[in-house]
Parts: sequence; structure tokens; C-alpha cells
Amino acid sequence: MTDRPSPLAFLANLAQHLPTPPLPPQWLVEEMQRKLVLVLNHILQQEPQAMERLRRQQGHAVLFQWQQFTLYCKATPAGLLDLAAPTDKPALTLTILAESAVELVQHAVQGSKPPVRIEGDVQLAAEMNWLTQHVRWDVEEDLARVLGDVQAHQLVRAARWVAQALQQWVAARAAPAA
Repeated sequence: MTDRPSPLAFLANLAQHLPTPPLPPQWLVEEMQRKLVLVLNHILQQEPQAMERLRRQQGHAVLFQWQQFTLYCKATPAGLLDLAAPTDKPALTLTILAESAVELVQHAVQGSKPPVRIEGDVQLAAEMNWLTQHVRWDVEEDLARVLGDVQAHQLVRAARWVAQALQQWVAARAAPAA
């Protein structure tokens, strides 16, 4: 039997040999960041304790970084997020150290977090950690509003099955290497 690389290793190798794509225009980056903040706020609104924790951190800015991508936001008095002004000084900087998107996908599939460098306010870092540990998006509930309860449940169940199968496949491929 020949030793073939896994599809994720193949994608990582392919990504290393592709030319760097041009950066998107600044207006598009800003619009995508606004949309991301809207989604994050929607998720936060489903968890009152998360909003209370953010309310205590109002005005503090957090800079999220991964390669050339950044999201700079701050906690509002309502316990939600808003884009921070460029003049705001970040109280916390979280830098994802994963070198490629493939590595990020591997962490997601394995249910682990990518390595992160944390610099800044310890209390704010603790609150961000709590948020990542306890706040989950109830995708099924949101889909049920659009598709109906039965269809949403079936779709989420199928997605979980695919994710579990992918997770098992990645674990099985990683076991012989270990």
C-alpha cells in the first residue's frame, strides 16, 4: 500500500504553493467586520450572563488577529460588541498562532482551540475565555425560525453526523502517526 498524504495535508501543501491573493478593498473588510459583529451580538443575546460579563468590561477594546486578518471591537454598555475606533487603545490582544487555514480547520474538527498569544488585561482575558467556554450558538433554534422545527432538527442532526464522521476520520489518520 502506498503512503498517500491525507486530504488536509494535501490542502496545506497546496495552500503553501499558491500565490498570495490580493487584499480585499478596505470597504469590504469593514462591511464583513460589521456583519461578524452582528452575528456575535446575536449569539451573545441568547446568553444573558455573557452580556452581563461584557457589560462589566464596557469600553475595553479587544484586538483579534490572525495573519493579515483583524477584528477590533469593544464591549458596549448594553453588554454587546461594537467595532472599536482606530484611536481606541486595545486593552487585550489575542493573536491566533495557527499558520494556515487548514490548521484552523483541523483544530475545529478535533474540537480543540488553536494556540493563541494573549497580551493585555488579565480580567478581560478571563472574561473572553469564559465566553469561549460557555456561549454557544443555538443554530437549530435559528434555523427553525426559517425552515420549521422538523427540518431544522434534521439538518442539524445531519451536520452533526458529518462533523462526527470527519472527526473520527481525522483521529484515525492521526493515530498511526502518533
